[in-house]
Amino acid sequence: MKTIAYYISDYGYGHATRSTAIIRELLKKSEQVKIIICHSFALDFLQQSFRYEHRVTFREVATDVGYVLRENSLEPDGEVLNIKVSSYVSEFPTKLDEETQFMKEKNVSFVISDISSLGIVGAAALNIPSLGLSNFTWYTAYEGLIEEHLLSFLHAQYKQMTYHFSLACSNEPHWGIEENQSFDFYSREIDDLEVRSIRKEIDPAGKSHIIYFGLGMKVDIGTLSELPVWQSPNCKFIVSSNVKADHPNVYRIPKIAVETQHYVAAADLVLTKAGWGTISEAVCAGVPLLITNRSSMKEDRHTIDYLVRHQLCDLIEWKELESLVVTSSLIETCRRQHINHYKNEAIHIAEEINKKIKST
Repeated sequence: MKTIAYYISDYGYGHATRSTAIIRELLKKSEQVKIIICHSFALDFLQQSFRYEHRVTFREVATDVGYVLRENSLEPDGEVLNIKVSSYVSEFPTKLDEETQFMKEKNVSFVISDISSLGIVGAAALNIPSLGLSNFTWYTAYEGLIEEHLLSFLHAQYKQMTYHFSLACSNEPHWGIEENQSFDFYSREIDDLEVRSIRKEIDPAGKSHIIYFGLGMKVDIGTLSELPVWQSPNCKFIVSSNVKADHPNVYRIPKIAVETQHYVAAADLVLTKAGWGTISEAVCAGVPLLITNRSSMKEDRHTIDYLVRHQLCDLIEWKELESLVVTSSLIETCRRQHINHYKNEAIHIAEEINKKIKST
């Protein structure tokens, strides 16, 4: 039995949901692996996702800083971000000691990271193979947002990964020391019966458009409830449990819901920021996308450029969102824009990871 340490970024739920998809497939591929998930922010969600899987255990550890957003905004706060990353860098020697001790105690033989550098550096220190899996790294995400010496620190860390699997929308250097591969979109499996059940619950008469409004679990914009979008005729909205929008046509995803990919698949339109997890679930389910544009964030620019180039979305500026009313013609426009369909790559990615694990 081989022990895999799987590091998941602490920023939002997107990394946790997509890592769940890969971990599930890895467990199907081999009965000879057990996985220790290293994470903190969405640990409850991950524990629920694997509550019946005895080969998955959990270790609560802060894996990275992520983004810091300005109050009531989708834009990053560069000043606070610099402070937080600087603190993380200064504490890193202690963190590294903790990681190497953990890996030795648990006899870890392979490290996967999406996409914290913490596990990658710990693995390198012990000569353990590591694999980075993501559409970005915090090195490229932070370019233009943090000071150069902090960027250089992250660059040196990511250079230590043995293998690099880049995902759709990626615009990264070839990090992997031994090998680099590229893959398209993937998500957790979608159950058509569950999707139909959700649609029936939200729109019993079957006469409304269902809009998934996804700004992310780490976005807290106090003025959301005042947006005119909620008054859109013949529309029902699905929002995260943390979204403060008290309107009769707004359905909050229950806090206890785990398989949230079904809510994305149940929609006629997904209106979201350029978060890879939600976008990938929509693309795999064939749901049209309307993306809010954040030009100040490099990760978003790469994602949006890819989606536009492959005719997978339409765009809306934040200022336009403040006055948006969803209409049938808008949904149809987005549907026409979304002309390409992608097969869920989770099985393929797990197969390739399993080859690397077996060769260890």
